[in-house]
Amino acid sequence: MDEQLTLAQTHPLTLGGQTVAEYVWRPHVPNTLSPRPFLHPVRTLAGTSVTEAMPPDHLHHLGVSLAVPDAGGANFWGGRTYVRGKGSVPLPNHGVQRHHRWDARGDSVLAHELHWIGPDGAALLRERRRIAARPVDDRAWALDFRFSLQNLTPEPLVISSPGAKGRTGAGYGGFFWRARRGLRTVTILGPGVSGVERLHGSTAPWLALRATGPEPWTLVFIDAAGQGDPWFVRGGDYVGVGPALAWSEPLTAAPGEGPRRRIITVVADGDLGPRSIEGLVEAVAASPAPREA
Repeated sequence: MDEQLTLAQTHPLTLGGQTVAEYVWRPHVPNTLSPRPFLHPVRTLAGTSVTEAMPPDHLHHLGVSLAVPDAGGANFWGGRTYVRGKGSVPLPNHGVQRHHRWDARGDSVLAHELHWIGPDGAALLRERRRIAARPVDDRAWALDFRFSLQNLTPEPLVISSPGAKGRTGAGYGGFFWRARRGLRTVTILGPGVSGVERLHGSTAPWLALRATGPEPWTLVFIDAAGQGDPWFVRGGDYVGVGPALAWSEPLTAAPGEGPRRRIITVVADGDLGPRSIEGLVEAVAASPAPREA
């Protein structure tokens, strides 16, 4: 992995002169991982890394990225493809998200246009992505991630997932954060509830990962625009979170149309309790959004 990241082109996100994340905008990874820009490492203000990229259990998990298992038949998630009646099988259908042009490239705000290219070289989607690092308080900062997708084909384009193809609970696809657990114990919280079994598939307005142990941290994922996408949550074999674009039904984009989403993730030092987490959610909601790029 180190060699892959060394060969990639990156841009730091900084707050007050401190690098809080590296944005790998031109990655150098195998085609079977569905190459795409991603954030890694993402760090707390104390410098603790809270992301993993290309972990041995799922090489196609790339820190924080926008990944879709099936868009117009192309795999933009990486790894195997789920086929109804056959399960997950290796297919030569991997796409790539390719940087097209920058709209903004500053210390704390990045915005660019990307093209989602299928395995045959055809452009399926145009994406406009904006990523901003926002201060919260002396223990936390927030990653403001928004994107819009536009179908470039002349026909309706279907965005799907294994969950939409019959694999219960596997509706992943969209913004996805692979968290670094290490030697810590991670618990998953929502408003008034806790545990994967209660939050996986829920439409809670926020969801938090609380890591206890050495160099503890807390991540709070906030549905900033009230989109209501179900949460895909894993906390057993690995730790990962993301709101799902096509949880149990495919999403169809008409020509020239497509989904728009925004999620804010608070990155905090310490294993924060429910009251502190709710305070961070309120602080982010009350703070002004960064100016549009």
